Amino acid sequence: MAKRVLVVEDNELNLKLFCDLLRAHGFETTPVRDGREAVATARSFAPDLIIMDIQLPHVSGLEIIGRMRGDPALRTIPVMAVTAYAGHDDEARIRAAGANAYVTKPISVMRFVEEVQALL
Repeated sequence: MAKRVLVVEDNELNLKLFCDLLRAHGFETTPVRDGREAVATARSFAPDLIIMDIQLPHVSGLEIIGRMRGDPALRTIPVMAVTAYAGHDDEARIRAAGANAYVTKPISVMRFVEEVQALL
C-alpha cells in the first residue's frame, strides 16, 4: 500500500512539483493550497507524512505545525518543512516548532526525495 503524503503549499508550481515528484516515487498525495484547511484535511486523509510550506497566507506553517503537534490524532505524523527561509536561526526555529526535517527552496530534487524517504 502506498504511503500517503499531505502537501501544504500555496504556490501552484511548487505544489505541482512536489506532488508530481512524490507520485513518481510511488506515494499517494493530497494537496492543500490554503493552510487554514491543513489540520482538517490531515485528520480526514490520515497521512504518513506532511510536507509543510512555512510562509503561507492567512496562517503560518509554524502555527499549523503547532496545532498538529497539539492534536492527539496528528502529533506523531512526521512533518517536513519546505521554506525559502534559509537564515542562520531559521532551521532551529522551525525544528523547535515541531518539524522533523527542513528543506530550503528552491529545492534540490534529490535531497527532497531523500528526506521524504528518511522520514517514512
